[in-house]
Amino acid sequence: MEKLTGRNLNVSIFISGRGSNMLSLIKYSKIKRSKIKVNLIISNNKFSKGLDFAKKNKIKYFIIDYSKKKQAEYKILGYLKKNKIDLICLAGFMKILSSGFIKKFKNPILNIHPSLLPKYKGLHTHRRAIENKDKFSGATVHFVSPKLDSGKIILRKKVRILKSDTEKTLAKKVLKIEHRLYPAAIEKIFRKSTL
Repeated sequence: MEKLTGRNLNVSIFISGRGSNMLSLIKYSKIKRSKIKVNLIISNNKFSKGLDFAKKNKIKYFIIDYSKKKQAEYKILGYLKKNKIDLICLAGFMKILSSGFIKKFKNPILNIHPSLLPKYKGLHTHRRAIENKDKFSGATVHFVSPKLDSGKIILRKKVRILKSDTEKTLAKKVLKIEHRLYPAAIEKIFRKSTL
């Protein structure tokens, strides 16, 4: 993997839903100290609200039909190559990338997960944290590996779970820190020059 610290990284963001983390990365890409340029959005959902942000910010996007995963990933790899993508940021992308895709892309793939990994991999993280009477929850940015939510952790941030918290209120609190955590994790990668 070549070192990419001497220039801005071409980033592709993968989304499935509202795209609020995508929007925070787009905003971050526009500040002076940012080392990223968001130039491609991939979505598996044509109704994703995040696509409105892509249109608004004049960012190229593609909607991928995931009913045939192998063909979908082949198509995505083509778009990534064509657009010289250096880094993928998964932001609420509700599909699991195959190990073949991860190996073929070769460059880093990041994901943000709404729990303090390694706790609560997968779905329903807030519900599980509340049911287990945890005192803290939070969010984690990690490198994507073939094993679900198991790649090397880059950055984590926690929030306190109050007795009054519901799944909905906790999700809202965690989302708020996610928006700051993702850009901070990218900056941390640059400082360590691991790219």
